[in-house]
Amino acid sequence: MNILLLGSGGREHTIAWKLNQSPRCSHLFIAPGNAGTETEGTNLAISVSDFEAIKDAVLQYEIEMVIVGPELPLVEGIYDYFQADESLKEIAVIGPGKSGAILEGSKAFAKEFMNEFNIPTAAYGEFTASTLQEGLDYIAQQTPPIVLKADGLAAGKGVLILDNILEAQNELKEMLSGKFGEASSTVVIEEFLSGIEFSVFAITDGKEYKILPVAKDYKRIGEGDTGLNTGGMGAVSPPPFVDDTLMQKVEERIIKPTIEGIGKRNMDYIGFVFFGLICVNNDPYVIEYNCRMGDPETEVVFPRIQSDVVELMMAAHEGKLNTINLEIDDRSTTTVFLVSGGYPEAYEKGKIIDGLDQTFGSLIFHAGTKLEGDQVVTNGGRVIAITSYGSDFKEALKQSYENANVIDFPKKNFRTDIGFDL
Repeated sequence: MNILLLGSGGREHTIAWKLNQSPRCSHLFIAPGNAGTETEGTNLAISVSDFEAIKDAVLQYEIEMVIVGPELPLVEGIYDYFQADESLKEIAVIGPGKSGAILEGSKAFAKEFMNEFNIPTAAYGEFTASTLQEGLDYIAQQTPPIVLKADGLAAGKGVLILDNILEAQNELKEMLSGKFGEASSTVVIEEFLSGIEFSVFAITDGKEYKILPVAKDYKRIGEGDTGLNTGGMGAVSPPPFVDDTLMQKVEERIIKPTIEGIGKRNMDYIGFVFFGLICVNNDPYVIEYNCRMGDPETEVVFPRIQSDVVELMMAAHEGKLNTINLEIDDRSTTTVFLVSGGYPEAYEKGKIIDGLDQTFGSLIFHAGTKLEGDQVVTNGGRVIAITSYGSDFKEALKQSYENANVIDFPKKNFRTDIGFDL
């Protein structure tokens, strides 16, 4: 079948690489794609939010499956757009409708959902401009650190962790005054949970589910998890501390009630659920939901899936997930991200990337790249993900770091301590 994959990052290059291993994938189109996806199929210069142009491409290229990589088109309702159009409604769209994507699109909704279905999460309050004083009073009663979250999508920048009450109160005022635009018109104030974070993924048809490999990512720009948050500087799968006992708790307390809640709420949900979790005293709690695969976790999760992912996604579309036997590679995988100098703040684009043809023993996934003539140049903050296999994560990391030194571009930066806390 002809498949259209929406997105342009490392997640999408990894998914494209995996899709191409399936005999069911006749031709792959990626919109808009990057320099890496160019080698996996045909890039189309279409924005992920341009539903009309996506429709035209689907009809022109006789697409039978659309896989939605990033969250924005899901929250904007691309699934619903396809369902409302007679010429599109038979297409297999892998990604939830608006009613399901709100689990990521609204932090306040997600917290209410978790409370309703008794899913463990941090205590919280939600506040708007009209209840500002109540929010300030709520903060005054908390013990720092204090977590403030913009309710809506804020490009990964809408979560603040503050170490004193006055600072948190000032930030609440700024957020409710439009610091993150419409995204922070409602703010969730959360209890701070102290523990170690990890990422669990499932694919669901809204009733059945399959659990994918577990991962842990590293969001901070600096060594030892210091400095500003980024889109992700690296990841490990599986994290050694996530044992069978912890995963049993995750499935019973979090995954099952989430999928049951999706069913009881009659959400349109065919696709991936990302559970951002934290382990506190050997018990898992939900920090957040995402309605798609994570990035950079996809770069370590998909290489460990040995099953045909097109079959897996079609089974979700057809409500036949219970017929699939998901096979997982026992080896560890790690990914290390090469990023532009200055990222996650101001950085330059258009830097020539050298050494891509001299790497060995790793999978090279492009994120912020593009082709200029026959040269690959930087086109984003996070540029290249280097994924390796190993008998354990340390062996895999050693290989990734060897290639991190082979690939070069001006002002290249990467963390040398991925997995430092494992």
